[in-house]
Amino acid sequence: MASSNGDRLARYRSKRDFNRTSEPDSGKAPKDQRFVIQKHDASSLHYDLRLEIDGVLVSWAVPKGPSTDPSDKRLAIQTEDHPLDYADFEGCIPEGEYGAGTVMVWERGSYRNLRSGKDDKPMSMSASLADGLIEVWLEGEKLNGGYALKRIRDGRKPQWLLIKMDDEGAGARRNPVSTEPDSVKSGRTIAQIAREENQGDD
Repeated sequence: MASSNGDRLARYRSKRDFNRTSEPDSGKAPKDQRFVIQKHDASSLHYDLRLEIDGVLVSWAVPKGPSTDPSDKRLAIQTEDHPLDYADFEGCIPEGEYGAGTVMVWERGSYRNLRSGKDDKPMSMSASLADGLIEVWLEGEKLNGGYALKRIRDGRKPQWLLIKMDDEGAGARRNPVSTEPDSVKSGRTIAQIAREENQGDD
């Protein structure tokens, strides 16, 4: 039996004190399947890729961020599912809270599933997730085209590889992580978000 969204988010909620952090604790499903990539300046700077699947944001921490070069294989460590409202979260997680640091909405958009199963019928995203191979087409502001996630190791924090497909959105010379560092939500840098959020706490 599939878990309810509440059950799937139990691990997420157990790590947070919502009286202290402005992170969302729940959310309603939007009409379109969406993705978000959040730049997260925590104990180490990394990027969190989140795909809407079955009413939650299934999440991976990508230490080096996404690449547009098909020859790059970026490590992606699966983390706890997040609520849908988290796709819009940009701000600071307080010291002492899980993931303390600054969060930016670095990229966002919609996606569609590229995988098909038997008789060329579309394979569900949940089936692809369980199968350990996800293939999606992203329509974002910085990233477009096909991306694959391949699970390479199981465990408490399964490890995957994030790989750009060789299509019109690919580009070995592009490096949006370094050339397009600012928020697609607010236009702010990570430093501006940290400074402005901390000023608001004064």
